[in-house]
Amino acid sequence: MARNSPDGSRPIASVAAGAALVAIVGRPNVGKSTLFNRLMGSRVAVVADEPGTTRDRIYGEIEWRGRGLAIVDTAGIAWRDPAPVAAHAEAQARLAAAEADLALIVTDATTGPTELDQTVAREVLRAGRPHLLVVNKVDAPQHRDRVPEFYALGLGDPMAISAMHGTATGDLLDAIAERLPGSEYRAAADSRPRIAIVGRPNVGKSSLLNALLGEARALVHDAPGTTRDSVDTLVEWEGNEVWLVDTAGIRRRGHIERGIEQHSVLRAMRSMQHADVGVVVIDAYEGPTQQDAHVAGFVLDAGKGVTVAANKWDLVRGNEEVARVEHHLGRIFHFLPQSPLARISAMTGRNLDHVLPMALEIHRIRQQRISTSRLNAFLRAWVGRRDLPSRRGRAARFKYATQTGAAPPEFALFFSNPEHVHRSYVRYLENGLRQEFGFDGTPMRLSLRSS
Repeated sequence: MARNSPDGSRPIASVAAGAALVAIVGRPNVGKSTLFNRLMGSRVAVVADEPGTTRDRIYGEIEWRGRGLAIVDTAGIAWRDPAPVAAHAEAQARLAAAEADLALIVTDATTGPTELDQTVAREVLRAGRPHLLVVNKVDAPQHRDRVPEFYALGLGDPMAISAMHGTATGDLLDAIAERLPGSEYRAAADSRPRIAIVGRPNVGKSSLLNALLGEARALVHDAPGTTRDSVDTLVEWEGNEVWLVDTAGIRRRGHIERGIEQHSVLRAMRSMQHADVGVVVIDAYEGPTQQDAHVAGFVLDAGKGVTVAANKWDLVRGNEEVARVEHHLGRIFHFLPQSPLARISAMTGRNLDHVLPMALEIHRIRQQRISTSRLNAFLRAWVGRRDLPSRRGRAARFKYATQTGAAPPEFALFFSNPEHVHRSYVRYLENGLRQEFGFDGTPMRLSLRSS
Protein backbone atom coordinates (compact mmCIF):
# COMPACT_ATOMS: atom_id res chain seq x y z
CA MET A 1 0.00 0.00 0.00
CA ALA A 2 2.84 2.41 0.71
CA ARG A 3 6.19 3.08 -0.86
CA ASN A 4 9.30 4.47 0.82
CA SER A 5 10.17 8.15 0.77
CA PRO A 6 13.24 9.10 -1.31
CA ASP A 7 15.57 8.86 1.67
CA GLY A 8 14.05 5.53 2.75
CA SER A 9 13.19 6.87 6.19
CA ARG A 10 9.40 6.35 6.23
CA PRO A 11 6.57 5.16 4.05
CA ILE A 12 4.58 7.60 1.96
CA ALA A 13 0.84 6.93 1.61
CA SER A 14 -0.02 5.77 -1.89
CA VAL A 15 -3.43 6.36 -3.39
CA ALA A 16 -3.66 3.72 -6.06
CA ALA A 17 -2.26 0.33 -5.16
CA GLY A 18 -1.10 -1.33 -8.39
CA ALA A 19 -1.62 1.77 -10.57
CA ALA A 20 1.22 3.87 -11.93
CA LEU A 21 1.39 7.38 -10.43
CA VAL A 22 1.69 10.41 -12.72
CA ALA A 23 2.46 13.85 -11.23
CA ILE A 24 1.56 17.05 -13.09
CA VAL A 25 4.21 19.66 -12.19
CA GLY A 26 5.29 23.06 -13.44
CA ARG A 27 5.28 26.75 -12.65
CA PRO A 28 2.04 28.49 -11.67
CA ASN A 29 -0.73 29.26 -14.16
CA VAL A 30 0.36 27.04 -17.05
CA GLY A 31 -2.90 25.05 -16.96
CA LYS A 32 -1.98 22.09 -14.75
CA SER A 33 -5.38 21.87 -13.08
CA THR A 34 -7.16 22.31 -16.41
CA LEU A 35 -5.12 19.40 -17.78
CA PHE A 36 -5.88 17.33 -14.68
CA ASN A 37 -9.61 17.96 -15.13
CA ARG A 38 -9.38 17.07 -18.82
CA LEU A 39 -7.62 13.78 -18.07
CA MET A 40 -10.08 12.95 -15.30
CA GLY A 41 -13.06 13.84 -17.47
CA SER A 42 -14.60 16.16 -14.86
CA ARG A 43 -13.97 19.30 -12.81
CA VAL A 44 -12.02 17.59 -10.04
CA ALA A 45 -9.39 20.27 -9.35
CA VAL A 46 -10.18 23.92 -8.64
CA VAL A 47 -9.49 25.98 -11.76
CA ALA A 48 -9.22 29.77 -11.78
CA ASP A 49 -7.19 32.28 -13.76
CA GLU A 50 -5.10 33.11 -10.73
CA PRO A 51 -1.59 31.83 -9.90
CA GLY A 52 -1.36 29.65 -6.81
CA THR A 53 -4.92 28.33 -6.85
CA THR A 54 -3.90 24.69 -6.28
CA ARG A 55 -2.13 24.17 -2.96
CA ASP A 56 -2.44 20.54 -1.86
CA ARG A 57 -1.82 17.40 -3.86
CA ILE A 58 -5.02 16.27 -5.61
CA TYR A 59 -5.32 12.65 -6.73
CA GLY A 60 -7.61 10.81 -9.11
CA GLU A 61 -7.64 7.45 -10.87
CA ILE A 62 -8.48 6.71 -14.51
CA GLU A 63 -8.31 3.81 -16.93
CA TRP A 64 -6.65 4.23 -20.31
CA ARG A 65 -6.50 1.33 -22.77
CA GLY A 66 -6.95 -1.17 -19.94
CA ARG A 67 -4.21 0.35 -17.80
CA GLY A 68 -4.75 2.01 -14.42
CA LEU A 69 -3.28 5.48 -13.92
CA ALA A 70 -3.29 7.56 -10.75
CA ILE A 71 -2.97 11.25 -11.64
CA VAL A 72 -1.87 13.91 -9.12
CA ASP A 73 -2.31 17.64 -9.64
CA THR A 74 0.19 19.76 -7.70
CA ALA A 75 0.69 23.32 -6.62
CA GLY A 76 2.69 25.56 -8.94
CA ILE A 77 6.42 25.44 -8.20
CA ALA A 78 7.46 29.05 -7.57
CA TRP A 79 11.00 29.49 -6.28
CA ARG A 80 11.81 32.86 -4.69
CA ASP A 81 8.18 33.40 -3.66
CA PRO A 82 8.51 34.46 0.01
CA ALA A 83 4.86 33.81 0.94
CA PRO A 84 4.73 30.95 3.48
CA VAL A 85 1.76 29.31 1.79
CA ALA A 86 3.59 29.27 -1.55
CA ALA A 87 6.68 27.79 0.14
CA HIS A 88 4.59 24.96 1.65
CA ALA A 89 2.86 24.42 -1.69
CA GLU A 90 6.23 24.07 -3.38
CA ALA A 91 7.18 21.37 -0.84
CA GLN A 92 3.92 19.56 -1.56
CA ALA A 93 4.62 19.62 -5.30
CA ARG A 94 8.15 18.26 -4.82
CA LEU A 95 6.84 15.49 -2.56
CA ALA A 96 4.26 14.49 -5.17
CA ALA A 97 6.93 14.46 -7.89
CA ALA A 98 9.15 12.28 -5.66
CA GLU A 99 6.31 9.74 -5.33
CA ALA A 100 5.53 9.67 -9.03
CA ASP A 101 6.48 7.05 -11.61
CA LEU A 102 6.29 9.75 -14.29
CA ALA A 103 6.41 13.57 -14.12
CA LEU A 104 4.44 15.64 -16.64
CA ILE A 105 6.24 18.99 -16.91
CA VAL A 106 3.61 21.44 -18.13
CA THR A 107 4.63 24.68 -19.87
CA ASP A 108 2.76 27.52 -21.61
CA ALA A 109 3.03 28.01 -25.37
CA THR A 110 1.75 31.59 -25.14
CA THR A 111 4.78 32.74 -23.13
CA GLY A 112 7.49 30.43 -24.42
CA PRO A 113 10.03 28.86 -22.04
CA THR A 114 10.71 31.01 -18.98
CA GLU A 115 13.38 31.08 -16.30
CA LEU A 116 11.03 29.22 -13.93
CA ASP A 117 10.50 26.54 -16.58
CA GLN A 118 14.29 26.16 -16.72
CA THR A 119 14.36 25.76 -12.92
CA VAL A 120 11.66 23.09 -13.02
CA ALA A 121 13.54 21.27 -15.79
CA ARG A 122 16.80 21.27 -13.81
CA GLU A 123 15.02 19.86 -10.75
CA VAL A 124 13.43 17.05 -12.77
CA LEU A 125 16.66 16.18 -14.56
CA ARG A 126 18.58 16.24 -11.26
CA ALA A 127 16.06 13.82 -9.73
CA GLY A 128 16.48 11.46 -12.66
CA ARG A 129 12.76 10.64 -12.78
CA PRO A 130 10.97 9.53 -15.97
CA HIS A 131 9.34 12.61 -17.47
CA LEU A 132 7.35 13.98 -20.39
CA LEU A 133 7.39 17.60 -21.57
CA VAL A 134 3.94 19.07 -22.28
CA VAL A 135 3.42 22.41 -24.03
CA ASN A 136 -0.08 23.56 -23.15
CA LYS A 137 -2.33 26.31 -24.58
CA VAL A 138 -1.50 25.53 -28.22
CA ASP A 139 -4.79 27.07 -29.35
CA ALA A 140 -3.67 28.98 -32.46
CA PRO A 141 -1.11 28.56 -35.31
CA GLN A 142 1.20 31.21 -33.83
CA HIS A 143 1.30 29.20 -30.59
CA ARG A 144 2.27 26.01 -32.44
CA ASP A 145 5.15 27.89 -34.06
CA ARG A 146 6.65 28.43 -30.60
CA VAL A 147 6.66 24.75 -29.61
CA PRO A 148 10.23 24.07 -30.94
CA GLU A 149 11.55 26.72 -28.52
CA PHE A 150 10.90 24.27 -25.65
CA TYR A 151 13.68 21.92 -26.84
CA ALA A 152 15.94 24.37 -24.99
CA LEU A 153 14.71 22.91 -21.68
CA GLY A 154 16.58 19.67 -22.39
CA LEU A 155 13.56 17.49 -21.53
CA GLY A 156 13.21 15.76 -24.88
CA ASP A 157 10.49 16.09 -27.50
CA PRO A 158 7.68 18.46 -26.45
CA MET A 159 4.05 17.38 -26.85
CA ALA A 160 1.76 20.19 -27.99
CA ILE A 161 -1.74 20.11 -26.49
CA SER A 162 -4.68 22.29 -25.50
CA ALA A 163 -6.07 21.16 -22.16
CA MET A 164 -8.87 23.70 -22.47
CA HIS A 165 -10.15 22.31 -25.79
CA GLY A 166 -8.94 18.72 -25.36
CA THR A 167 -6.63 18.87 -28.38
CA ALA A 168 -4.16 15.93 -28.46
CA THR A 169 -4.92 14.85 -24.89
CA GLY A 170 -5.64 11.33 -26.14
CA ASP A 171 -2.19 11.28 -27.74
CA LEU A 172 -0.79 12.49 -24.44
CA LEU A 173 -2.39 9.58 -22.58
CA ASP A 174 -0.94 7.19 -25.16
CA ALA A 175 2.52 8.69 -24.57
CA ILE A 176 2.06 8.39 -20.81
CA ALA A 177 1.09 4.72 -21.12
CA GLU A 178 4.12 3.99 -23.32
CA ARG A 179 6.49 5.38 -20.68
CA LEU A 180 5.00 3.46 -17.75
CA PRO A 181 5.18 -0.18 -16.69
CA GLY A 182 2.02 -2.20 -17.28
CA SER A 183 -0.55 -2.32 -14.50
CA GLU A 184 -3.91 -4.01 -14.29
CA TYR A 185 -6.93 -1.80 -13.77
CA ARG A 186 -9.40 -2.93 -11.13
CA ALA A 187 -12.85 -1.54 -11.90
CA ALA A 188 -14.45 -3.03 -8.78
CA ALA A 189 -15.99 -0.55 -6.38
CA ASP A 190 -13.71 0.53 -3.54
CA SER A 191 -15.22 -0.91 -0.37
CA ARG A 192 -12.62 0.56 1.99
CA PRO A 193 -14.08 2.99 4.57
CA ARG A 194 -13.86 6.62 3.49
CA ILE A 195 -13.65 9.13 6.34
CA ALA A 196 -14.07 12.83 5.45
CA ILE A 197 -12.64 15.45 7.81
CA VAL A 198 -15.01 18.41 7.54
CA GLY A 199 -15.64 21.69 9.30
CA ARG A 200 -15.72 25.43 8.96
CA PRO A 201 -12.48 27.23 8.01
CA ASN A 202 -9.51 27.31 10.37
CA VAL A 203 -10.63 24.83 13.04
CA GLY A 204 -7.64 22.50 12.53
CA LYS A 205 -8.86 19.98 9.95
CA SER A 206 -5.53 19.67 8.13
CA SER A 207 -3.65 19.65 11.44
CA LEU A 208 -5.81 16.72 12.54
CA LEU A 209 -5.14 14.87 9.29
CA ASN A 210 -1.39 15.42 9.61
CA ALA A 211 -1.43 14.30 13.25
CA LEU A 212 -3.31 11.13 12.29
CA LEU A 213 -0.86 10.37 9.51
CA GLY A 214 2.28 11.29 11.37
CA GLU A 215 3.62 13.15 8.36
CA ALA A 216 3.03 16.50 6.64
CA ARG A 217 0.68 15.02 4.06
CA ALA A 218 -1.66 18.02 3.79
CA LEU A 219 -0.75 21.70 3.82
CA VAL A 220 -1.16 23.26 7.28
CA HIS A 221 -1.15 27.02 7.69
CA ASP A 222 -2.81 29.39 10.12
CA ALA A 223 -4.92 31.07 7.43
CA PRO A 224 -8.56 30.15 6.72
CA GLY A 225 -9.07 28.49 3.36
CA THR A 226 -5.57 27.03 3.06
CA THR A 227 -7.01 23.71 1.93
CA ARG A 228 -8.96 24.48 -1.23
CA ASP A 229 -9.40 21.00 -2.64
CA SER A 230 -10.29 17.69 -1.05
CA VAL A 231 -7.22 15.54 -0.46
CA ASP A 232 -7.57 11.75 -0.27
CA THR A 233 -4.98 9.64 1.56
CA LEU A 234 -5.00 5.88 2.01
CA VAL A 235 -3.73 4.78 5.42
CA GLU A 236 -3.52 1.52 7.31
CA TRP A 237 -5.23 1.38 10.70
CA GLU A 238 -5.02 -1.79 12.80
CA GLY A 239 -4.57 -3.94 9.72
CA ASN A 240 -7.31 -2.29 7.66
CA GLU A 241 -6.98 0.24 4.83
CA VAL A 242 -8.92 3.47 5.35
CA TRP A 243 -9.34 6.53 3.11
CA LEU A 244 -8.92 9.87 4.87
CA VAL A 245 -10.27 12.94 3.08
CA ASP A 246 -9.26 16.46 4.10
CA THR A 247 -11.71 19.03 2.74
CA ALA A 248 -11.93 22.77 2.29
CA GLY A 249 -13.56 24.76 5.07
CA ILE A 250 -17.34 25.05 4.65
CA ARG A 251 -19.07 28.32 5.37
CA ARG A 252 -22.80 28.86 5.56
CA ARG A 253 -24.38 29.20 2.11
CA GLY A 254 -24.94 32.95 2.52
CA HIS A 255 -21.29 33.51 3.47
CA ILE A 256 -19.62 31.62 0.61
CA GLU A 257 -17.63 33.92 -1.67
CA ARG A 258 -17.86 33.46 -5.41
CA GLY A 259 -14.93 32.05 -7.36
CA ILE A 260 -12.29 29.82 -5.82
CA GLU A 261 -13.97 29.48 -2.41
CA GLN A 262 -17.29 28.55 -4.01
CA HIS A 263 -15.64 25.82 -6.07
CA SER A 264 -13.81 24.58 -2.97
CA VAL A 265 -17.03 24.26 -0.99
CA LEU A 266 -18.69 22.41 -3.87
CA ARG A 267 -15.69 20.09 -3.94
CA ALA A 268 -15.99 19.49 -0.19
CA MET A 269 -19.68 18.71 -0.62
CA ARG A 270 -18.88 16.28 -3.42
CA SER A 271 -16.29 14.58 -1.22
CA MET A 272 -18.96 14.15 1.44
CA GLN A 273 -21.23 12.52 -1.10
CA HIS A 274 -18.56 9.87 -1.70
CA ALA A 275 -17.63 9.44 1.98
CA ASP A 276 -19.05 7.04 4.53
CA VAL A 277 -18.52 9.09 7.68
CA GLY A 278 -17.88 12.78 8.30
CA VAL A 279 -15.71 13.82 11.25
CA VAL A 280 -16.97 17.32 12.06
CA VAL A 281 -14.04 19.26 13.55
CA ILE A 282 -14.87 22.22 15.80
CA ASP A 283 -12.80 24.70 17.79
CA ALA A 284 -13.50 23.75 21.43
CA TYR A 285 -11.73 26.83 22.80
CA GLU A 286 -13.92 29.16 20.74
CA GLY A 287 -16.92 26.93 21.40
CA PRO A 288 -19.40 25.36 18.96
CA THR A 289 -21.23 27.75 16.64
CA GLN A 290 -24.27 27.68 14.39
CA GLN A 291 -21.85 27.40 11.49
CA ASP A 292 -20.60 24.10 12.97
CA ALA A 293 -24.22 22.95 13.09
CA HIS A 294 -24.62 23.83 9.40
CA VAL A 295 -21.60 21.68 8.52
CA ALA A 296 -22.95 18.73 10.51
CA GLY A 297 -26.29 19.25 8.78
CA PHE A 298 -24.57 19.00 5.40
CA VAL A 299 -23.16 15.61 6.42
CA LEU A 300 -26.56 14.33 7.57
CA ASP A 301 -28.28 15.66 4.43
CA ALA A 302 -25.83 13.60 2.40
CA GLY A 303 -26.94 10.51 4.34
CA LYS A 304 -23.53 9.97 5.94
CA GLY A 305 -22.49 8.97 9.41
CA VAL A 306 -21.25 11.76 11.64
CA THR A 307 -18.98 12.11 14.66
CA VAL A 308 -17.68 15.28 16.30
CA ALA A 309 -14.04 16.05 17.09
CA ALA A 310 -13.72 18.97 19.52
CA ASN A 311 -10.20 20.20 18.71
CA LYS A 312 -8.03 22.42 20.94
CA TRP A 313 -9.55 20.81 24.06
CA ASP A 314 -6.21 21.36 25.81
CA LEU A 315 -7.13 25.07 25.94
CA VAL A 316 -10.43 24.38 27.73
CA ARG A 317 -9.40 24.59 31.38
CA GLY A 318 -11.30 24.40 34.63
CA ASN A 319 -14.48 22.53 35.50
CA GLU A 320 -16.65 25.57 34.89
CA GLU A 321 -15.26 26.12 31.39
CA VAL A 322 -15.55 22.42 30.53
CA ALA A 323 -19.18 22.42 31.69
CA ARG A 324 -19.90 25.53 29.60
CA VAL A 325 -18.46 24.05 26.40
CA GLU A 326 -20.22 20.70 26.90
CA HIS A 327 -23.53 22.48 27.50
CA HIS A 328 -23.15 24.38 24.23
CA LEU A 329 -22.16 21.19 22.41
CA GLY A 330 -25.38 19.55 23.53
CA ARG A 331 -27.43 22.59 22.52
CA ILE A 332 -25.82 23.16 19.09
CA PHE A 333 -25.73 19.50 18.07
CA HIS A 334 -29.06 18.42 19.58
CA PHE A 335 -30.23 17.16 16.18
CA LEU A 336 -27.37 14.67 15.70
CA PRO A 337 -28.32 10.97 15.90
CA GLN A 338 -26.50 10.18 19.16
CA SER A 339 -23.16 10.92 17.50
CA PRO A 340 -20.04 10.26 19.60
CA LEU A 341 -17.73 13.10 20.64
CA ALA A 342 -13.92 13.05 20.80
CA ARG A 343 -12.25 15.72 22.96
CA ILE A 344 -8.93 16.09 21.16
CA SER A 345 -5.92 18.28 20.56
CA ALA A 346 -4.23 17.93 17.20
CA MET A 347 -1.34 20.00 18.55
CA THR A 348 -0.56 17.87 21.65
CA GLY A 349 -1.92 14.54 20.40
CA ARG A 350 -4.55 14.30 23.13
CA ASN A 351 -7.13 11.55 22.44
CA LEU A 352 -6.21 11.33 18.75
CA ASP A 353 -6.42 7.56 19.06
CA HIS A 354 -10.19 7.97 19.64
CA VAL A 355 -10.97 9.59 16.28
CA LEU A 356 -10.58 6.75 13.79
CA PRO A 357 -12.04 4.00 16.04
CA MET A 358 -15.16 6.13 16.56
CA ALA A 359 -15.53 6.83 12.84
CA LEU A 360 -14.92 3.18 11.91
CA GLU A 361 -17.47 2.02 14.48
CA ILE A 362 -20.06 4.28 12.84
CA HIS A 363 -19.05 2.85 9.47
CA ARG A 364 -19.66 -0.65 10.84
CA ILE A 365 -23.02 0.36 12.28
CA ARG A 366 -24.12 1.78 8.93
CA GLN A 367 -23.42 -1.55 7.22
CA GLN A 368 -25.41 -3.79 9.55
CA ARG A 369 -28.60 -5.49 8.41
CA ILE A 370 -31.39 -6.67 10.70
CA SER A 371 -33.22 -9.89 9.85
CA THR A 372 -36.88 -9.43 8.97
CA SER A 373 -38.06 -11.72 11.77
CA ARG A 374 -36.03 -9.89 14.44
CA LEU A 375 -37.09 -6.50 13.09
CA ASN A 376 -40.79 -7.34 13.14
CA ALA A 377 -40.68 -8.95 16.58
CA PHE A 378 -39.22 -5.77 18.00
CA LEU A 379 -41.50 -3.34 16.14
CA ARG A 380 -44.66 -5.18 17.13
CA ALA A 381 -43.65 -4.91 20.78
CA TRP A 382 -42.56 -1.28 20.39
CA VAL A 383 -45.78 -0.24 18.63
CA GLY A 384 -47.77 -1.98 21.37
CA ARG A 385 -46.26 0.38 23.95
CA ARG A 386 -47.84 3.46 22.37
CA ASP A 387 -51.16 3.55 20.51
CA LEU A 388 -51.09 4.46 16.84
CA PRO A 389 -53.08 7.59 15.92
CA SER A 390 -56.48 7.52 14.26
CA ARG A 391 -58.41 10.04 12.21
CA ARG A 392 -62.20 10.12 11.70
CA GLY A 393 -62.47 6.68 13.19
CA ARG A 394 -59.90 5.16 10.84
CA ALA A 395 -56.84 3.94 12.71
CA ALA A 396 -53.39 3.27 11.27
CA ARG A 397 -52.38 -0.29 12.00
CA PHE A 398 -48.83 -1.65 11.76
CA LYS A 399 -48.56 -4.71 9.50
CA TYR A 400 -44.87 -5.56 8.99
CA ALA A 401 -41.46 -4.08 8.16
CA THR A 402 -38.33 -4.95 6.24
CA GLN A 403 -34.90 -3.39 5.83
CA THR A 404 -34.48 -2.14 2.27
CA GLY A 405 -30.96 -0.74 2.41
CA ALA A 406 -27.82 -0.01 4.38
CA ALA A 407 -25.31 2.84 4.58
CA PRO A 408 -27.47 4.59 5.59
CA PRO A 409 -29.93 2.06 7.07
CA GLU A 410 -33.31 2.21 5.32
CA PHE A 411 -36.55 0.54 6.41
CA ALA A 412 -39.94 0.13 4.78
CA LEU A 413 -42.80 0.01 7.32
CA PHE A 414 -46.20 -1.14 6.05
CA PHE A 415 -49.39 0.21 7.64
CA SER A 416 -53.04 0.36 6.93
CA ASN A 417 -53.81 4.08 6.49
CA PRO A 418 -50.13 5.19 6.73
CA GLU A 419 -51.17 8.78 6.01
CA HIS A 420 -52.53 8.93 9.57
CA VAL A 421 -49.10 8.32 11.13
CA HIS A 422 -47.82 11.65 12.46
CA ARG A 423 -44.17 12.72 12.22
CA SER A 424 -43.87 12.52 16.00
CA TYR A 425 -44.79 8.82 15.86
CA VAL A 426 -42.21 8.26 13.10
CA ARG A 427 -39.60 9.77 15.44
CA TYR A 428 -40.83 7.42 18.16
CA LEU A 429 -40.29 4.46 15.81
CA GLU A 430 -36.82 5.73 14.82
CA ASN A 431 -35.81 6.19 18.46
CA GLY A 432 -36.89 2.63 19.19
CA LEU A 433 -34.83 1.24 16.31
CA ARG A 434 -31.76 3.17 17.50
CA GLN A 435 -32.26 2.02 21.06
CA GLU A 436 -32.69 -1.63 20.11
CA PHE A 437 -30.16 -2.02 17.31
CA GLY A 438 -27.58 0.68 18.12
CA PHE A 439 -27.75 2.87 15.03
CA ASP A 440 -25.78 5.66 16.70
CA GLY A 441 -24.12 8.33 14.60
CA THR A 442 -25.92 7.63 11.34
CA PRO A 443 -29.06 9.04 9.76
CA MET A 444 -31.89 6.57 9.28
CA ARG A 445 -34.54 6.55 6.57
CA LEU A 446 -38.02 5.25 7.34
CA SER A 447 -40.50 4.86 4.51
CA LEU A 448 -44.17 4.39 5.47
CA ARG A 449 -46.13 2.42 2.88
CA SER A 450 -49.65 1.19 2.49
CA SER A 451 -50.24 -2.52 3.03
